[in-house]
Amino acid sequence: MAREGFLVPVETQASLKKKTAVSTSWVFLDNSGESTILDVDKYAIMRRVQIHARDLRILDPLLSYPSTILGREKVIVLNLEHIKAIVTAEEVLLRDPFDDNVIPIVEELQRRLPLASSICLGQGEEEEHPSTESGEENEFPFEFRALEVVLEAICSFLDARTRELETDVYPALDELTSKISSRNLDRVRKLKSAMTRLTNRVQKVRDELEQLLDDDEDMSDLYLSRKLSWTSSPVTGFDAPNWFINSPTTGSKISKTSRASAATTQEEDDIDELEMLLEAYFMQIDGTMHKLTTMREYIDDTEDYINIQLDNHRNQLIQLELLLSSGTVSLSVYSLVAAMFGMNIPTMWKDDHGYVFKWVVILAGVVCASLFLSIISYARHKGLVGS
Repeated sequence: MAREGFLVPVETQASLKKKTAVSTSWVFLDNSGESTILDVDKYAIMRRVQIHARDLRILDPLLSYPSTILGREKVIVLNLEHIKAIVTAEEVLLRDPFDDNVIPIVEELQRRLPLASSICLGQGEEEEHPSTESGEENEFPFEFRALEVVLEAICSFLDARTRELETDVYPALDELTSKISSRNLDRVRKLKSAMTRLTNRVQKVRDELEQLLDDDEDMSDLYLSRKLSWTSSPVTGFDAPNWFINSPTTGSKISKTSRASAATTQEEDDIDELEMLLEAYFMQIDGTMHKLTTMREYIDDTEDYINIQLDNHRNQLIQLELLLSSGTVSLSVYSLVAAMFGMNIPTMWKDDHGYVFKWVVILAGVVCASLFLSIISYARHKGLVGS
């Protein structure tokens, strides 16, 4: 008994440590802007929003998942850079609320969600006889408002990083073109690597928005409020007594047809609403991508200019080498003449002709100089050296 009583607390403590190790910080925001920060594990999140583990795994920062906007039955899973969020029809869940990049998003959600709710309430009070369908049309869904805040935050974040990179890249490239040095080359290399990483991040977000815009079904999956209203409201019941009094068979058919037509029209309007929202931020992220592309082209142009400069210097060195080689050949001929007359061989013709040495030196110099000038003239004629 003593042994069993000793083992049970050890297992409980280990399980508590394991549970604490996997729990993460989340902030919950409802449609009134009220926020609650909780440390919960993934199973509590799965039970709260009714999401599968494979979808929740997308939000794990330790795993390398691309930027994703995923629509499910009751939630929208958002994995956009540092923003890891789950959006339902009634609340927003953000991971790591104490991150410096996430805090402004939480504050923006707290500011804009209650404002949108009050605007919708004000519009409802101004209308004397608002219908149910018109009220749903005028009200911008909660999940769309949250999605708009997230997209605005990520697009602004990437655009700010791009503008910061621009302020460093262009002066560095201008300095490199004016003075090619190891320090400037290393600086541009680091900036180019940073630009490549940022381009990949922007491209992933842009591709996700483009893929979402190309698929109407994926966009319709993001309309959680509509799916929630369809689930909560019965299929029959709109003005059913009046139809049955006049014509039971015909009335029910007309009622079903009108409801189906109204639902189809409403769904198309909802998709158009979301499409306009996504297109606005797609244009913004596309503008950021255009800035990075322009920066890349400027870097490529600078590299081409530097390569041209290096080729020009190399050509100048080759010309100098040609001049030195030509001079060496001419001097070698002059040295050959001097060596011939400097040999220790007795000759009779030098005894009575002392002036011969002077003429030999002069003629040898003239011949060597003529040889050097002939080589240079031939090289210029062929375009091997500059004029």
